[in-house]
Amino acid sequence: MQEKIKLTKEGVEEKQNELRHLLDVEQPNVKVQLAEARAQGDLSENADYDAAKSRLAEIEDRIKELEDILSNYEIINEGKRGSDRVSLGSTVELEISGAGPLLDGVKKYQIVGSIEADIKKGKISHACLLGLAIMGKKVGDVVDVKARTNYQVKILGVSH
Repeated sequence: MQEKIKLTKEGVEEKQNELRHLLDVEQPNVKVQLAEARAQGDLSENADYDAAKSRLAEIEDRIKELEDILSNYEIINEGKRGSDRVSLGSTVELEISGAGPLLDGVKKYQIVGSIEADIKKGKISHACLLGLAIMGKKVGDVVDVKARTNYQVKILGVSH
């Protein structure tokens, strides 16, 4: 049996909105472009036709991927309110040291499933090295993260 994909409520909504946009806007628009390019005649040297066909394939692949995700997901249990332990759905405040100038300092991340992880949005996967190291830990714990360059993390805060 396939393991359920872990998503936050917001992640499910984002995936549903993306799917709806692809089905209602992007796919029909590209199909119109494809028909217009086809009407130009000779398809063997028609760059517009090739581009539209390629874009349609990308859209259809993404639609399939989103449908697969949305047919096999589990909403992340956001943990017990008041709990000071890191779990899926937690937002953690960390003091990172020894990871280098880009990561060192106080950072705030939400712990999410792999599909939703996006460091630019402050979301890290429970399965990445940092996520694995801090899962189940509590406020005040100092954790060694084993990575290419090992570094330390102190958990300053946990909210759900």
